[in-house]
Amino acid sequence: METKTGMNKTLPVLLLSLCAVAGNVASAADKSASRPNIVVLLADDWGFSDVGAFGSEIKTPNLDSLARHGMKFSNFHVTASCSPTRSMLLTGVDNHLNGVGNMRETIPQEHVGRAGYLSVLNRNVVTVASLLKDSGYRTYVAGKWHVGKEAHNLPDQRGFDHSLVQGDSGSDNWETGKRYLDLTDKVYWYEDGKPVVMPTDFYSSEFYIDKTIAYIRAGAAQKKPFFAYVGFQANHIPVQAPKQFIDKYNDYYKDGWDALRRERHKKAVALGLIPKDAPMGKMATTKDWNSLSEKDKQFQIRSMQVYAGMADAMDHHVGRLIADLKKNGEYDNTVFVFLSDNGPEASDPYAITLGRWWLNLYYNHDIENLGAKGAYSVIGPSWANAAATPLSTYKFYAGEGGIRTPLIISGVRGMKQNAVQSNFTHINDIVPTLLDIAGVAQPGDSYKGNRIERMTGRSLLPVLQGSAARAHPADEAIGYELSGNAALFKGDLKLVKNIGPVGDGQWHLYDISKDPGETADLQSSLPQQFAQMQLDYAAYAKANGVLPMPDGYEPTHQVVVNAMINVYVPRFKVPALILLAALAIWVAVRVRRRRKHV
Repeated sequence: METKTGMNKTLPVLLLSLCAVAGNVASAADKSASRPNIVVLLADDWGFSDVGAFGSEIKTPNLDSLARHGMKFSNFHVTASCSPTRSMLLTGVDNHLNGVGNMRETIPQEHVGRAGYLSVLNRNVVTVASLLKDSGYRTYVAGKWHVGKEAHNLPDQRGFDHSLVQGDSGSDNWETGKRYLDLTDKVYWYEDGKPVVMPTDFYSSEFYIDKTIAYIRAGAAQKKPFFAYVGFQANHIPVQAPKQFIDKYNDYYKDGWDALRRERHKKAVALGLIPKDAPMGKMATTKDWNSLSEKDKQFQIRSMQVYAGMADAMDHHVGRLIADLKKNGEYDNTVFVFLSDNGPEASDPYAITLGRWWLNLYYNHDIENLGAKGAYSVIGPSWANAAATPLSTYKFYAGEGGIRTPLIISGVRGMKQNAVQSNFTHINDIVPTLLDIAGVAQPGDSYKGNRIERMTGRSLLPVLQGSAARAHPADEAIGYELSGNAALFKGDLKLVKNIGPVGDGQWHLYDISKDPGETADLQSSLPQQFAQMQLDYAAYAKANGVLPMPDGYEPTHQVVVNAMINVYVPRFKVPALILLAALAIWVAVRVRRRRKHV
């Protein structure tokens, strides 16, 4: 039997213990409540200077506002094509190690199924969504997915509570069942891991924001922070937009692409995004504006107006999300990350015979309809060069115009605002940064008992908060390869090689801090660095399982070949096999002619 004295001694101890438990519970609740929401906004095929805050004439007030309240990264690098960048954005692991060594659309048949070349995420990586969900976040994705539509690769199995995604590389922006090229048998849509019937009344940017807002509102009662990933189709082909956005630009672009490049270059310098004396890179594929007929000029002007309208519309819908977060009291506790998956798209499917045949069956190309339902628009290489100002090359290639894109991060506590970070950063830095912001540890080389690839990027949080000048040491070698186009970064130097028809297949060396347009090759003046960086690249390629490209590889031809194998052969069997044999002969003849002219 306990004595009165014993009870008097025990009671304070019990009270202290209860207080400690209550304090721990309150502390955990406070931590959950204090952790920020995270919104990742991924644009598709935007050039370096396509955002107003990066020197554009395109009206992007909502992204510009995020930039004013955050940090602009002017030396940020992704991959030059859609799915490899998306795979790294989700995992923080090099695309060759996460399974997306090349895209399904452009992979040479010799690489199909090889280690690192599944063209979809492999099972040896974990996504940022899984890690955030495990730590108490609610997780959502809406938009273009493009990292695998196998059951184990859909968002519900990759850490997302709710999802509405398009499985492949793109589709029409007005009609949910309409493909943008004959690269798949249909458009694949999934909601929460299951095929879904999509509405007919649809505009892609609007719809993806609608779903994101709905997901966030529906989960608000859980009182947990959220991670929302929006994968826009803007400005992937076909370039389409509501007329009210296009018509804002009726008086723009009449002086052509060279004038636009000069205007954007001047603005980028004034904004502190590039050095004052940095020359502009210009592609040989850029046509002489004055050589065009008046009819061609009008068509080109309208095409760029549609492109601007599509970007403007995307920004408008981003503004709707921001307004909803403000209305519900979530905005001030939300971190925003905006980026593009690669540089601007320069290709024109109408220039390919097979593409032109197919497009003429399903789309029109009339100037008065551009941007509207049923119409197909592209900007081509000349406007793409302008969209990437002041950089050289565009989507697919390893020049800065293909792999340097705008990055804006806003809403981080204690961050420097309205600032520019000009030192090298990389797509693999995004996942470590988000985990750091959320207070979540990186998983190392195992996750739930399974071996995984380690993340290789570095958190940008010290840079954002001003405690570090750069994320990567100046002597760190960071490699890159996609479809035979390759690069290695080391401090301010970049070793780069681009295949034809745009590149010469040879290594070149540039100081991209002073010369982002890659106009002055330094290999003769810096021979030791040039030699060492080639060794560094070889080490990267070996460590990451990079395969050499087959002789004669050319991306446009490969897209046609892959379309035949993946779509036409299964659909038409014997006739397609005959057509494929004829296509193989055509490709062989083209390659032989090209070699004669090299």
